[in-house]
Amino acid sequence: MFTPALPSPLARLWLRIGRLLIRLLLWLLVLGALGWLLGTAWYAWKFSGPVADQEQIPADEAAMTQDIIQTAVRIVDQHKEQTRYLRDAHAKAHGCVKAEVTVPQDLRNDLRQGVFAQPGQHWNAWIRLSNGNAYPQFDAIHDARGMAIKLLDVPGTQLLPNATGSDGQPLHEQDFVMFSHANFFVSDVAEYRQNIAAQADGKQAMAFFPSWDPRTWQLRHLMIAKATLAGAPASPTLATYYSVSPYKFGSANAKFRVIPDPASCPAYSVPAENTDLPNFLRTALFQQLSADRQPACFALQIQRQDARRYMPIEDTSIEWREADAPFETVARIRVPAQDFDTPEQNLMCDNLSFNPWHGLEAHRPIGGINRLRKAVYQAVSDYRHSRNAGQ
Repeated sequence: MFTPALPSPLARLWLRIGRLLIRLLLWLLVLGALGWLLGTAWYAWKFSGPVADQEQIPADEAAMTQDIIQTAVRIVDQHKEQTRYLRDAHAKAHGCVKAEVTVPQDLRNDLRQGVFAQPGQHWNAWIRLSNGNAYPQFDAIHDARGMAIKLLDVPGTQLLPNATGSDGQPLHEQDFVMFSHANFFVSDVAEYRQNIAAQADGKQAMAFFPSWDPRTWQLRHLMIAKATLAGAPASPTLATYYSVSPYKFGSANAKFRVIPDPASCPAYSVPAENTDLPNFLRTALFQQLSADRQPACFALQIQRQDARRYMPIEDTSIEWREADAPFETVARIRVPAQDFDTPEQNLMCDNLSFNPWHGLEAHRPIGGINRLRKAVYQAVSDYRHSRNAGQ
C-alpha cells in the first residue's frame, strides 16, 4: 500500500506563509474597496451644491498676490534666453494666426451678450497656439496646450481703460485665454502661491506635498496636474481648449471653451507628422494652413453657472459638469489659409500680450485666479517687454 510522504517542515512553513499572504491580500482588497467607497461618498458630499453666485474675496489675497508677482518675475529671469525674456508660461508658440469670429444669425436672445450681442457680427482676431510650459521644450513631451484669442476693434469701455498696445494706442480688444484641460490643479490664490513658489525653487514634489502632515497633501490636485500634462494632439487645430476660470456673461456667470468644428470647413485630414521633431505641432499647423491651403474651424461655446449645482466661482479645481449645465455655441471661428510662419509675424507673436482682463465689462473675469491674473499678467508683461526692449 502506497503512503504519500508528509510535507517537510520547510514546505509546511511556506504553505502557511502563502495562506497568510492570500488572506492579507484579500483584506487589503476589501479595505481598498471600502476606502474607495468612503472617499467617493465624501467627495460627493463635499462637492455638492448649492454654491455662491458672487465672488468671495479673502482678506489676505492682495498680499499673497504681491508674493506671486515676485515669484513670477523670478521665473521669467530663470527662463531668459540669450536674446529675449520669455513668458512665465506658454513660452513656446506654434504660431499666431489670423482668424474670423462670427456670431450666428440665429443666436438666441439670452445668449446675445457683450461681443456676441449682434447676430451676424464678424470680428477679426489673432489666435496664439502654444505649449503650456515655461520652457520651449519638444512638442512630444507631455504638456498642456494653449489657445489665446484676441478680438480686434471692439467698441466700448475696456476693463483696463489705461492699457495700451505695443504701438502705444489704447486697447480696443476682447481676449479669451484657454488651455487644454477643463479644470486647474490649484483651487485658489493661496494654493497657487504655495505651488508656484515650490516650482520656482526647483522643488516640484513640494508643490503638492507642502509638509509631512498628510492633511496638507493635495492628491486630487496632483491627479489633475498629471491629467493636464497630456500627450500632444496631431495638430493644434484638433484640440479642445477651456477657460477653466469663470467670467461674467451679461448678468450670468459662465466658462468658455473652444472645440474643433470640422463640419463648418471643407473636409480635411491632418497628415501624420514626425513626432520626433521638436516643433511638429508648428509643422502640422503650417501644413494645413500654408502648404495645403486648408482652413480650420472651431466653435466658441459658453457654459453658464447654475448656482443650485456645485459649480463654484472661487475653486478652479472643480470642473463644471456638462450634466449640470450644457455648453452652448455663441460664435464660429474660422482660421483661413495663410502664411503665418515668417520672421516678422513670429516676432509680432512674441510681443502680443493676451490677458483675460483685456475686454468688456460684459465678460469681466471673476474668481480668485482671475483676480490674480489681473495683477500678475500685467506685471510680468511689463517686466518682459521692458527687458526685451533693452536687448
